[in-house]
Amino acid sequence: MIDLSNETLELDYPCSWKYKIVGNSHELISCAMKSLFEKREYALKLSNSSSKGKFHSFSLELIVHDEQDRTSVYKQLKSHCDIKYVL
Repeated sequence: MIDLSNETLELDYPCSWKYKIVGNSHELISCAMKSLFEKREYALKLSNSSSKGKFHSFSLELIVHDEQDRTSVYKQLKSHCDIKYVL
């Protein structure tokens, strides 16, 4: 296994960044994005749904301005009650 824990990500900011998010409802995820990013431009696309329709994955793409912004968005997504997983 390759250990990447000591590696740092080198990005040229601002840049477009994609997050993969998973939730139970398309409507709840859409509302969550509107409340979290009401003043930011973003693109939300349905990626996949589980076979029984219980879970839905989405690709969220937006412009991040620096490392702090990128990690802040991740933390906001991760802490939202309607979002189950963030990658």
